[in-house]
Amino acid sequence: MPNLKSAKKRMRQNVVRHDRNVQVRSRIKTARRDMMEALAAKDADKSAEALRTYSSVLDKAAKIGVIKKNTAIRRKANAANNLRKLATVA
Repeated sequence: MPNLKSAKKRMRQNVVRHDRNVQVRSRIKTARRDMMEALAAKDADKSAEALRTYSSVLDKAAKIGVIKKNTAIRRKANAANNLRKLATVA
């Protein structure tokens, strides 16, 4: 356990940040799962809506620093490519 006042505060901050990061990562995974299920069902409208939601969640996570900006960009690009593949197949 920390003895210094600043170390105690840092420990409290780390707990709050950890909880927030877990929540945001869970939101990302849920949005990705919803998008993949829509793609697997070959539903273009539902997939497009899921992609918008997934992109929004990724942007918000990158904005608060849970994931890096380029990671969010890469994941959005891959998701858009998957949707594009579905559009060309259908």
